Amino acid sequence: MTATLFTPTTLGKLQLKNRIVMSPMTRSRAIGNVPNELMEKYYKLRADAGLIITEGTSPSPNGLGYARIPGMFSDAQVAGWKRVTDGVHAAGGKIFVQLMHTGRVGHPANLAANTKIVAPSALAAPGEMWTDSSGMQPHPVPAEMSEEDIATAIAEYANASKRALEAGFDGVELHGANGYLIDQFLNTATNQRTDQWGGSVENRIRFAVEVAKASAAAIGAERIGMRISPYGAFNGAIADAKMDALYLRLVEELNTIDLAYIHVVDHSSMGAPEVSAELKAKIRANFKGKYILSGGYDAARANADLDAQKGDLVAFGRPFISNPDLVAKLQSGAALTAPDFSTFYTPGEKGYTDY
Repeated sequence: MTATLFTPTTLGKLQLKNRIVMSPMTRSRAIGNVPNELMEKYYKLRADAGLIITEGTSPSPNGLGYARIPGMFSDAQVAGWKRVTDGVHAAGGKIFVQLMHTGRVGHPANLAANTKIVAPSALAAPGEMWTDSSGMQPHPVPAEMSEEDIATAIAEYANASKRALEAGFDGVELHGANGYLIDQFLNTATNQRTDQWGGSVENRIRFAVEVAKASAAAIGAERIGMRISPYGAFNGAIADAKMDALYLRLVEELNTIDLAYIHVVDHSSMGAPEVSAELKAKIRANFKGKYILSGGYDAARANADLDAQKGDLVAFGRPFISNPDLVAKLQSGAALTAPDFSTFYTPGEKGYTDY
């Protein structure tokens, strides 16, 4: 079997040294929502990946739903991210920022004054979320977005994309997965609108498409990818009868914009419903850009799927947390260090830069 993982490839106009992608993973180390020296060290240590995709980074003050996640809308955030991208580039890496507006998945205790929790429909997310000030709190009912709110949010993604280039990023991944704002428009469990932004497949994909168009107009489509999670169950998402049709229609529309890649989440290895091989194959066949595989991969399965042309790159998530040298270990077959789950979202070095 050819060691396809370790062969170079292109992504848009970028040359990548291998096909290993570091998945976007929330780590909650951005004190005051600003990237810092600790984060620079964390990402720089993983610059052997062909491409790093950062943790979810909010394009809007309204989208900072979790404690200590970074943003991409202030000068301080741009300066903080610039130190991260400089570190990764100095170490020979390439890095995209993932833009994640959390939508209804948030709590006022995690947001600044004069912000609001917004979503397509006024439906609270299930369960609770952590706040540093008051511990676990139930998700509040979000404000249903007006036409003005929707236009503002689309513009925020475009503005954050421009700021990402100022911060030295090689590109942007639009987080359209896992029950966050873009996915909240796609999913019938979170979108019960009866206007042009809800109901039909055409209307439910509209927000994702408009965000992609605006961001592409801002920085060039060759610098943009989108992450999607068909059949995802995270944050209260549910599958419906038109789900396959919705994602295939979304891919058609994204083709007209010429995005660099699509990144398909399959969390079945962690207990979520599986994305059917048939739907993955159809997305793969119909999308013109690169296809990033993800979901519990090891080197053998990654190489087998690359050899079978099921995708162009493979994303690895949790193994990167506890193995900054993951690329070397995948190549040599060395045993991987297990991660410490208790430190995934805690502040500080422990479980972050001390492996």
